[in-house]
Amino acid sequence: MKKILVAAVLAGLAMSSALADTVRMGTEGAYMPYNGIDDNGKFIGFEIDLGDELCKRANLECTWVKNDWDSIIPNLKAGNYDTIIAGMSITEERMKEIDFTTNYTQPDPSKYLALSGASVDFSSGVIAAQTGTIQASFIVESGATLVEFATPDETIAAVKNGEADAVLADKAFLEPYAKDSGGELEFVGDSVLIGGGIGMGIRKSDTDLKNKFNAAINSMKADGSLNDLIKKWEIGELF
Repeated sequence: MKKILVAAVLAGLAMSSALADTVRMGTEGAYMPYNGIDDNGKFIGFEIDLGDELCKRANLECTWVKNDWDSIIPNLKAGNYDTIIAGMSITEERMKEIDFTTNYTQPDPSKYLALSGASVDFSSGVIAAQTGTIQASFIVESGATLVEFATPDETIAAVKNGEADAVLADKAFLEPYAKDSGGELEFVGDSVLIGGGIGMGIRKSDTDLKNKFNAAINSMKADGSLNDLIKKWEIGELF
């Protein structure tokens, strides 16, 4: 009887350990090529490939959770998932609320996208950006009038329908829109470098989890596999 009880306890501990190692990865699913959802409802993108490989290297069982951008930090802190892996740049302001892993991309240039032939005043015009992004903060500091939208697609629509003179966002996100616009949209002005690269957001209390992902990211940097993913998805500068 005692052996049965001991076996049951050990089995319970093993199950608890397995459950403890299941990490919920929060992402927006609306910001390609970083993260998106295909027609079959499957998560796709650079960060999905990256996150799956990081979990494998860290010996973690991971699942993906979709969350809107404007509540992505509050819902991490509330425990709705365990990480943010959603094209989130590392900034001092965000680090007041959450921790970040080491960066898994270099700072990606931000670009302005406008209607072809439009004259845009970057210091006093009306510029669109997604709510809560580093681009939104940059626009405010530049003196231009910021118009914010909950989703990145809405920022593009604002330019097309005349609500904004231009949109400021990551170049990698905007490039497909420029290429597929049939000449309707074009990049204007200079590139802007903002933030310290992109990392995984993690609760301040989850130091062990942050260390596991740091080790996995650094191993991918060391063996070149991270650069392979960056080249595959064409998201920015190599390490």
